[in-house]
Amino acid sequence: MNELTRRDEMSLAGAALRGAPWKTAAVSGGAVAGVGFLMGMILPGPADLAWALCLGIRVFTLVAAIGAIAKPDHGDRVTQQARRWSLHHPWRFALYPGIGSAVLMYPVQLVVGREGVFGAAWDALWGGALVYLITAVLALSMRRRAQDRG
Repeated sequence: MNELTRRDEMSLAGAALRGAPWKTAAVSGGAVAGVGFLMGMILPGPADLAWALCLGIRVFTLVAAIGAIAKPDHGDRVTQQARRWSLHHPWRFALYPGIGSAVLMYPVQLVVGREGVFGAAWDALWGGALVYLITAVLALSMRRRAQDRG
């Protein structure tokens, strides 16, 4: 009976994310959102602020999640153990950044995108699923790279 509960997994993912590069993630997400919106203004067609903001949220979440587990041997003992757990369970760890990005994208889709309640939820869920998939695949490749080194 050494199984972890969802609450334990959430605590481990949160502990791993504690050391995330939040400033770098915010700058990256903001830059991508700004460039995305400017490209929409320059190129023919309407500029979509909601799309650009959601793209920035996805980049913000990805940079934070991957940056948090990129250096598993840095930080205090608890953070190191949480990061190692995240690398050994990439699909479980990726669930939390995916949910977080969907939660952040929902009000943007609802208010800025002027979508209905269900349309905004649908788009936010798809965006969160994309973050989940990319985070898990990158964490899986990071785990293999770490195993090859050591």
